[in-house]
Amino acid sequence: MPIAEAKPALLVLVDGTVYQGLSFGAKGTTVGEVVFNTGMTGYQEVLTDPSYSGQIVTFTYPELGNTGVNPEDEESSHPHVKGVIARNVTYRPSNWRSTQSLPDYLIQNKVVGIYGIDTRALTKKIRSVGAMNGGISTEILDPQELIRFVQAAPSMAGLNLVKEVTTKEVYEWSTPTDSHWEFASINTQADQEPLTVVAIDFGVKRNILHRLASYGCRVIVVPASTPAEEILSHNPDGIFLSNGPGDPSAVEEGIVTATELLKAKKPTFGICMGHQILGLSLGAETFKLKFGHRGLNQPAGLKQQVEITSQNHGFAVTQESLSSDVEITHLNLNDQTVAGLRHKTLPFFSVQYHPEASPGPHDADYLFEKFVESMREYKAKA
Repeated sequence: MPIAEAKPALLVLVDGTVYQGLSFGAKGTTVGEVVFNTGMTGYQEVLTDPSYSGQIVTFTYPELGNTGVNPEDEESSHPHVKGVIARNVTYRPSNWRSTQSLPDYLIQNKVVGIYGIDTRALTKKIRSVGAMNGGISTEILDPQELIRFVQAAPSMAGLNLVKEVTTKEVYEWSTPTDSHWEFASINTQADQEPLTVVAIDFGVKRNILHRLASYGCRVIVVPASTPAEEILSHNPDGIFLSNGPGDPSAVEEGIVTATELLKAKKPTFGICMGHQILGLSLGAETFKLKFGHRGLNQPAGLKQQVEITSQNHGFAVTQESLSSDVEITHLNLNDQTVAGLRHKTLPFFSVQYHPEASPGPHDADYLFEKFVESMREYKAKA
């Protein structure tokens, strides 16, 4: 679309900062926590990741939409972001897998977007001041009116968004037969009985379920409100705690369930919010990060061993609150926050990043193999 045809749009932050830009995607007004993602690829995965529920995402890559969108790269059934902020947007994608342009996709899914603003300046502001609520509108073009609208919205701290994104019913995951997601050969022994994993859905990404299935697991997905007794009735070999949006400490049902499940001493693996839920169920605390970690090249490790990881989270486990029974396995090497933990004597472990993501490096995929090995050992002893 020529710039001359684009309609004006307004972005404001709760602190009164105003950015004037152009509209792309759906028309309307939206409010959410404004965050930034530093990835150079994967915008469709970001848009459809349930962990971004309640957030307006600023993409730092200067042009969005070059490769269009396609059904295979969706991490859930639809976008979960509240809005999209870009420097420039492509209306004519060029990629053999593309089935639709990004602007048309956002219109179809009623997601409001703004482009033509200085995303570098916005990102620097969020880094210095912190993530905060903001609003995008193609309707309310009076900055003060839109700021008042944003100021009435709740902050992310204390917000339970899991109930908005979790599955409503139990289902067994089945990877589509035409899927091309596989990025590494996996050694699974066909003669072994499949392992049953119950995945508690706090906002799970499809690719996580796919990776578990790729390692020979039968995956049963249950709502976040499912009680421990019902989960254990599936006789799982392992429990998986998924990623998800919002403040982990507000997901009280999930914390109670995880605490009860740990008593069964079954192998348990958590990713992102699942990592935070595991930490909380082990007696630790969590806190809100200033601007979070959202990107594809976050270094994590310990003892001079580094993994390049994909991350998306705004909260972290408080290191000082961990009990003596829990060991830190990874730190985020940018700010030394906890990026992985494990119980010293029981088969519980988790990471604050996304080992299922494949932005280029596959450094962390071994964690799924580690989970499978833990389940096989547990099953052999049972």
